[in-house]
Amino acid sequence: MAEIKNPNQQGGTGSTTTMLVMMVVFLGVFFGLRYFGPKKPAATVTPAQQQQAQQHQEAVNTATAAAVANASTASVAAQGEQTTTVESPVYRVTFTNKGAQVTHWILKDHKDSHGAPLDLVSKASAAKYGLPLSLYSYDTSAMAKLNSGLYVASATGTVTAPSTLTFTYAAGGLEVTKSFTFDSSYVLSAKVDVKQNGAPVRALLTWPGAFGDQENLTHHNYDQFDASQNGKEEHTAAKKVTGGNTLNGPFDWAGVSDAYFAAIFLPENPATASVVTLNRPIEVSKDGDGKNMTPVPALGAAMGDVNGALSTRLFVGPKAVSLLKSIHAADGKTTLEPLLDFGFFGVIGKYLFLALQAVHTYVPNWGWSIVILTIIINLILLPLRYKTMQSALKMQRIQPQMDAIKARYAKYKVTDPKRAEMNAEVMELQKREGVNVFGGCLPTLIQLPLLFAFLGMLPKVVELRGAHWFWLHDLTAADPYHILPIVMIVSQFLMQFYTPSPGIDPAQQKMMAFMMPVFSGYITWNYASGLALYWTIGNLIGIIQQQVMNRTKLGREMKELAAKRAKRRQPATIQGRR
Repeated sequence: MAEIKNPNQQGGTGSTTTMLVMMVVFLGVFFGLRYFGPKKPAATVTPAQQQQAQQHQEAVNTATAAAVANASTASVAAQGEQTTTVESPVYRVTFTNKGAQVTHWILKDHKDSHGAPLDLVSKASAAKYGLPLSLYSYDTSAMAKLNSGLYVASATGTVTAPSTLTFTYAAGGLEVTKSFTFDSSYVLSAKVDVKQNGAPVRALLTWPGAFGDQENLTHHNYDQFDASQNGKEEHTAAKKVTGGNTLNGPFDWAGVSDAYFAAIFLPENPATASVVTLNRPIEVSKDGDGKNMTPVPALGAAMGDVNGALSTRLFVGPKAVSLLKSIHAADGKTTLEPLLDFGFFGVIGKYLFLALQAVHTYVPNWGWSIVILTIIINLILLPLRYKTMQSALKMQRIQPQMDAIKARYAKYKVTDPKRAEMNAEVMELQKREGVNVFGGCLPTLIQLPLLFAFLGMLPKVVELRGAHWFWLHDLTAADPYHILPIVMIVSQFLMQFYTPSPGIDPAQQKMMAFMMPVFSGYITWNYASGLALYWTIGNLIGIIQQQVMNRTKLGREMKELAAKRAKRRQPATIQGRR
């Protein structure tokens, strides 16, 4: 059969070559146009678009950093609530890791009204305002978070001082470290570091308010805010303290105290220290039976640093003179001794207590120490009493002449200028006869400051708190049976009766004989029994001394002159006719 061929088909090799040539030419034209053809104009970025892009990138970076922080800190928390107790010879402090706060601050050498070791944490204040060593923040929501987180404690159970206890907590970009270093003293060191997303946050370490020895109204000693700035101390009563007020440094020390105990911060950087004062009411029982509750002020204080992280020491303990003198501020000079304030006659009160303390080194009982100190004071004043008696005798000797002078001017009114001449004649007579007008007042002028110094000192001396003497169980509290005030009233009356008072109007003398004992009894009825003890013993010694002096030659002469004067004052008796 004849083979049929396509007339257009050539040999196989030539057809293939033609196709390859056409493909090379096509590709050459394509790439040539791309290379040598006109260029597209570049896109123009405006400054606004560039700034927007930069802000977007910063936001992305911040969000990324926050996410990284959250991822890295979310796990720094304890699984449950735990406690750690720090033991030393003088205290036992119990922490909870919930907020890294103190639940009990027990002073082993001091007792409460039930005879148990004293817990300085006020239950009433803690229930309403938080626990000691909690953190204070101006942001209430942040403060709640700081004081409710479950911190990780460096130790649990019981640890013995000296030791350091550290609490850490972190969540949601918040990082908190609280570190406390204890030794065998009443002073601990504290460091607080709070950060939010790496930036320092100002959080203040606080003693929220009140002390555990203020169980009821009878035992409640009103708090005061104490501070020292540049070596000058200041004590502010509760009624003058503004709650939530921020005070900027420098502070040598600052805190709160009652009559016997204190919680005082001593910042390591006084210049940048700041304090927030807290003044909030708590309710205490009037009778100590949990009934008849009444509100009383409870002061607190929070110490911080304007730079954020805080480094401070904290004294929590009794206001004992020797102890306070041994605690120095950051400058190494200022001490806590001025924390003990004895009032207007504080200088005298301080030295009276030092004398009482010196007696106590030889006499272990504080009540007997007061008795012996009172005897010593009266023996020292004995020569003055004798001088007073001599002055009184001289006054009695010239009393008739003084009466004669006064009689000549009796017709003139008190406002008449002639009365000045009378006074001048009396003074001239006294000077001529060697009578010292103030001689009879000298012992009184000395004894009154001593009395007022005891009045201010005795209720504030922690050493006398809980000190026993016979039926008295606390020399800083009132006599429960009022025995001493009653004895003191009787002895005061006898003292007035036996002490000669020349030149004093008899009616005025009788009034003083009754008014002074009543006034003395009123003061001591519900006051510190130690004062009633001092006053009563002083009166009894004075009566004995006066009785002895009344039997001397000087005393007998005074008695005879007083009798003659009284006889002259008696009205003449008119005999009736029979």
